[in-house]
Formats: sequence, C-alpha cells, structure tokens
Amino acid sequence: MPLALLALAIGAFGLGTTEFVVMGLLPQVAADFHVTIPTAGLLVTGYALGVVFGAPLMTALGTKMPRKRMLMLLMGLFVLGNLLSALAPSFGLMLVGRIVTSLAPGAFFGIGSVLAAELVAPEKKASAIATMLTGLTVANVVGVPLGTYIGQAAGWRTTFAPVASLGVIGLLGIAKLVPALPRPEGVHLRHELAALRNPQVLLAMAMTVLGFGGVFAAITYIAPMMTHVAGFSDSAVTWLLVLFGVGMVIGNLVGGRFADRALMPMLYTTLGGMAVVLGVFTLTAHSEMLAAITVLLVGALGFATVPPLQKRVLDQAHGAPTLASAVNVGAFNLGNALSAWLGGLVIAAGFGYTSPNWVGALLAASALGLALWSAALERRDQRTAVNADPGPVHSELIRR
Repeated sequence: MPLALLALAIGAFGLGTTEFVVMGLLPQVAADFHVTIPTAGLLVTGYALGVVFGAPLMTALGTKMPRKRMLMLLMGLFVLGNLLSALAPSFGLMLVGRIVTSLAPGAFFGIGSVLAAELVAPEKKASAIATMLTGLTVANVVGVPLGTYIGQAAGWRTTFAPVASLGVIGLLGIAKLVPALPRPEGVHLRHELAALRNPQVLLAMAMTVLGFGGVFAAITYIAPMMTHVAGFSDSAVTWLLVLFGVGMVIGNLVGGRFADRALMPMLYTTLGGMAVVLGVFTLTAHSEMLAAITVLLVGALGFATVPPLQKRVLDQAHGAPTLASAVNVGAFNLGNALSAWLGGLVIAAGFGYTSPNWVGALLAASALGLALWSAALERRDQRTAVNADPGPVHSELIRR
C-alpha cells in the first residue's frame, strides 16, 4: 500500500478521535459552562448534523480544486475547529467550533476514499479504503480513551489541543506524501449530482443508513445496558468501548480484504451476522463475559460493512464518485442519529435497556433485504443489456 495512505490514516485518526471523545467529557463541559447534560449533548448532535450537511457542501465547493489541496484545506478546518473548541469562552462558541470541525470529515473521507482507490490496482480498492479507515477505528481503541483520560485528569480543554496537533501532522503528511493527481477530465458538479440519481447509489446509501445504524442503536446505550443489566461497574464501560474499538479494527481490515474478492457476498454475511448478533445481544447482555464477547462481535461485524459499502458507492457512481462517496459518509452519521433516536424511543416506552438491540437487529435485517434487492436489480439490468446488444460471446451463450 502506498505511503500516501498513511497520511490519510493519520487524518482519519484525528477525525475519529475528535468525533467520539467529547461523549466522555460531556459532564465536565456541562459543569464548566453551567449547562445541563442534555444541552451539552448538542455538541454531539450538532457535530453529526454538521457532517450530514457539510459532506455534500464541502465536496461541491471542492469540485474545481485539486483533491490534494482540498484535503489539506479540510485538515486546516479540522485544526481551526478544535482550537476554537479548546479556547471557547462560552458554550455557544464551543458549539460553533464543533460545527466548524464537522465540516471536514464527510468530504475528507469521501475524497480520501476516491483517492485511496485510485492509488492502487483495481483488485485492491476496498483494501486501500480500509487502510485509510484504520485510522478511524484505531482512534476508538487509543485516541478516544486516551483523550477522555486526559480530559478527566487535566480538564476537558486539554484534550482538544493534542487533537488539533494530530490535524497538523495529518496536513503535513498529506502535503508531503499524497501525490498531486489530476482531476478527471470532463467531470463537473452536474455529473457528480447526476450520480446521486442512480438507483444503485441510492440503495447503497440506504444500506449504509440502516446497516451501520443498527450498530449504533445498541452502542449508543451501551453504558446503561452494561451497568444496569450486565452488572459492570461504571469504570468498566471505558474498557468495553475499547473492546468495541478492537472489534472495529478487526472488522475493517477483514471487510476490506474480502470485499475485494466478493463484495456483495461479504455484505450479505456481515449484515446477516449483525442482525443475528444484535438479536442475541438481548440475551447475552445479562452475562458479563457473554456481553463483552458480543460487544467485540458488534464492533467487528459493524465495521466490516464499511469498506464494502463505500466501495459499492464508488463502483456504482460511474465516473463521478466523489460527491456520492462524501454523501455516503454523511449517511453513516444519519444512521447513527436515526438509530440513537429509535433506541431512545423504545427505552422511554418501557421496554428496557436491552430493547435497542432489537431495533438494531431490525435495521440490519432491513439493510440485508436492500442488499439482496440491489443485487437482484443489478442481475436484471445485466440480462437486459445482454439481450439488447449481445456480443459474440454472449450470442453464442444465448444460442446454446
């Protein structure tokens, strides 16, 4: 794999750390700014919505800019947003800092996925995307727990300065290691927008929303589930999240490798497996050991879907994949927000802390149904194309 992917992975590590680390620091932030915990939660909600809307906006703005320069600009926004968050004198300005930061990840991962795929041979595209995303998964194993520890020990503002420095390292790495590949000729914003009307692209994005949303339906409420149902202590939740992150790293690498060999069968396996594991989680959540194993499996199966889903979008958005790839990153965040809301609804309805697992299982099963439908439509279109204009080989096959 090219060294350029290392620079992209460093940027992904910083983006992953800043997205999730604030969740462990909400009590400190709320106390410092004299706001409630739900109000402080706007830092999470605002960031997620910023990614959803920022992904297409920043990608559209970057259509006339070389991709390397755009990636450097996005890392600059990342650094600026984190510094603003660290120095914010009021909650409102910190929220602004989080929104500025949120403008970077959607376009970064979207453009980075396209660039990573172009840097390698066609049969290694999903693996290249997975290599870049390794930074995001490792962030959940190292960056988030370490940032949470630093913030709790030395004050939450102390966390955001090192995170900003990660952005500087990522920016310098991109400047030094990423080649200045020319933009594809003849591809304009209207072509990128046209790709979003492709039914297969839309189906892949819907799979992203439902499939990865299934993971976050359970993980969003892992703290009360593990402490009130499984019997873990509050301090053990951090290590359970590390275990979840380890599963993400494993799933990401496995998903990238096997998606290059058989993309759709890999999606069938991971989405089906995730639906089963999330359903079983309702039972295993009552045992500490089984719950811990299930958390690892949820992380592995959940992130094993990411490289194939991202590659599916790139493959289907023929000739103009950048905007579609970025919007698909926003779809991951949309799925997170949707599933967290649905999980909260079933808990509020009195079904218990394990009920979001069933929500996640249904979402993953729905994503599996969409994957099967997408493949069926693709086979139908291929048969139609062969019957309409059969080549010599196909004519001979049809004759036989």
